[in-house]
Amino acid sequence: MPHVPAPVAKALAQAGLTSDSLAYVAYRLDAPARKLGWQDQRPMKPGSTMKVVTAIVALDVLGPNSHGGTDILAEEIPADGVLRTPLYLRGGADTDLDWGALWSLLQRVRDAGIRDLRGGIVVDRHLFDPARPDAGAPPFDESPEADYNVIPDALHLNGSLLEYTLSSTGDAVRASVEPAWPGVAVHVDDLHPGDLRCDDWEDGWRTPRVVASDAHVDIYLQGVFPRDCVQTTNMNLVERQYLTSVALRQLWAALGGRIDGPIGEGVTPASAHLVAHHDGRPLAEVLHGALKRSDNALTRLTFLRLGAAGATAIAPGNTQQSAASQVSLWLARHGVDANGLVLENGSGLSRAERISPQTLAAMLAISSRSLNAPELLSGLPVAGIDGTLKHRLNDGPAKAHARLKTGLLRDAVGVAGFVTDQRGHVWVVAAMVNDDKASETGQPVLDALIQWLAGRPSAARPARRR
Repeated sequence: MPHVPAPVAKALAQAGLTSDSLAYVAYRLDAPARKLGWQDQRPMKPGSTMKVVTAIVALDVLGPNSHGGTDILAEEIPADGVLRTPLYLRGGADTDLDWGALWSLLQRVRDAGIRDLRGGIVVDRHLFDPARPDAGAPPFDESPEADYNVIPDALHLNGSLLEYTLSSTGDAVRASVEPAWPGVAVHVDDLHPGDLRCDDWEDGWRTPRVVASDAHVDIYLQGVFPRDCVQTTNMNLVERQYLTSVALRQLWAALGGRIDGPIGEGVTPASAHLVAHHDGRPLAEVLHGALKRSDNALTRLTFLRLGAAGATAIAPGNTQQSAASQVSLWLARHGVDANGLVLENGSGLSRAERISPQTLAAMLAISSRSLNAPELLSGLPVAGIDGTLKHRLNDGPAKAHARLKTGLLRDAVGVAGFVTDQRGHVWVVAAMVNDDKASETGQPVLDALIQWLAGRPSAARPARRR
């Protein structure tokens, strides 16, 4: 029966929102027929609550112990240490290929007796189609350099990020980059000191300007930075193949090797043999962090892994389309109505993705009965305790009694997960607010709903027989 609880209606009014902006469904896991809801079949923009969809299907299809990896291969192991054919660096959706992991891989190549790479190195990102999904993609918002905007590929070396430290003393602003790879220079002539709070440093930030050539990258930081402040941030500013090439040359030289040939992109031949391998963490561990932190890049990488796993049998070609097909098949297999579902990258960082509260709640309810229920549940932020809910729902009955994935876009907010009421009954809930001002005023509406569910007594107990 359609129902907007009184506390939620009050929160809507205080936020200047109408009930038409809200869609939700909630029911006890042990009494699914006694459903509460409002517009629960309406497809809505979910924001990052869409990560739950990717997590549920990936845990089921790929398995909680599955993982990506990175290979280094060669067509020969030369006796004289000189490799005259290319060395191949093949990406396999490794979530943990940082600079240290790359160094370790190259050390194992050196241990195999290879010293001089006269055939150069070929970087193979072709696990996914297209191999470079970031190439030519329009920026999602006005902060394309932000880590949340990274579009992963199969190599995903250090998340395509470098760490920048900004500091100011008086009227002097300084910046450094880590690692300090050769050819990458940071300039602060256009970053001026200003009267901002250090915690609000991003308020004066402007998108950096990058000037790149084949041999050099100049990064010009711009805007206003607070006086007497130090901040460290990860940014996606250097083109990833350039960054990969610089890292490979520098690390190989540090290991006593030489690269006389080019470093380019291509496909590993079937005749190549494995020389070194690195494993990423198991999927369950990856999703724990991705859900708690709402990590877009790791979730997108998982979505693409899902697509690569079904690319041949389900949807040859585009890996994202194949991943969407995997989700559709999962829903059909479990008898879940997917009316209105639209998937783009599986992370919710999208203006196009849509899902109804009914579909999302049904997936959660099914997952709660699956063998992978503990893995999903452990990744959901706990109200008032950790993750994206650490500073939300701090007061009231929901604190520590709700595990929810949050979602936030400019025009959409959402929550999805589980709430335990006053008598210990577990409710599944999925709720979204879509409105032009949802990001500014919508969260208190969802919080009111969660607090109402958490504070709810269940149906009256039957009278005791005497």
